[in-house]
Amino acid sequence: MTNQHIVFFDIDGTLLDEEKNLPLSAKQAIQQLKDNGHEVAIATGRAPFMYKDLREKLGIDTYVSFNGQYVVLNGEVIYKNPLDPKSLDKMVQEMNEYNHPIVYMDHVDMKANVPEHDYITESISSLKIDQFPTYDPEYKNRELYQALIFCEEGEEAVYEKQFDNFDFIRWHELSTDVIPAGGSKAEGIEKIIERLNIPEERVATFGDSLNDLEMLSQYPLGVAMGNGHDRAKEAAHFETNRVDEDGVMQGLKLLGLL
Repeated sequence: MTNQHIVFFDIDGTLLDEEKNLPLSAKQAIQQLKDNGHEVAIATGRAPFMYKDLREKLGIDTYVSFNGQYVVLNGEVIYKNPLDPKSLDKMVQEMNEYNHPIVYMDHVDMKANVPEHDYITESISSLKIDQFPTYDPEYKNRELYQALIFCEEGEEAVYEKQFDNFDFIRWHELSTDVIPAGGSKAEGIEKIIERLNIPEERVATFGDSLNDLEMLSQYPLGVAMGNGHDRAKEAAHFETNRVDEDGVMQGLKLLGLL
């Protein structure tokens, strides 16, 4: 297909609504997109184990996880960018002084450095996933692609000042993602389109949140959801309906892909 596009979808607030349901129109639109000969992929801050069911439901095996740190093309891992273990150790020591817990994440599981904490329970529960972090402070002794620190808004500033090889992206009022500095969904997308030899003008991205800013602005077919953050709408080149108002389908029609 000479005019083949690849379309990357964020998950939360883009494919899934507030209740973490996939609208029927979104599922139909993605099938139609594939029937039309286009590539479909996911670009998310989530770990791969957090959306295995969604990938299977949509028949998608190309995805960018952990905001760009773990990239899979047609079921094959093509890029990994783990957190620096020495810096992570140092940060955890600092966090212990402030009583801020942490969850370590690799591609198969997540483990907490404390047996339980209200902030962990509240924020992870909001994802409505089956898996929940269990206690294993030694889990850090492996390749980790993302960590979650649990603190109130603004309290992460103490770590931002000290650890410039990490980026801190808040995803919940009680939790912030920690990824390698400079990492983004856009960087992960680059790894995929280089392999597929698809030019940037045929790359579409759909997102709604702060971790979508780079991919919405970097590619000419960036589409922000109507329910998205104001900064996401500013970064994007197009705006569609809300996720629960057929936003995915309308956005694809807006781009002329359906």
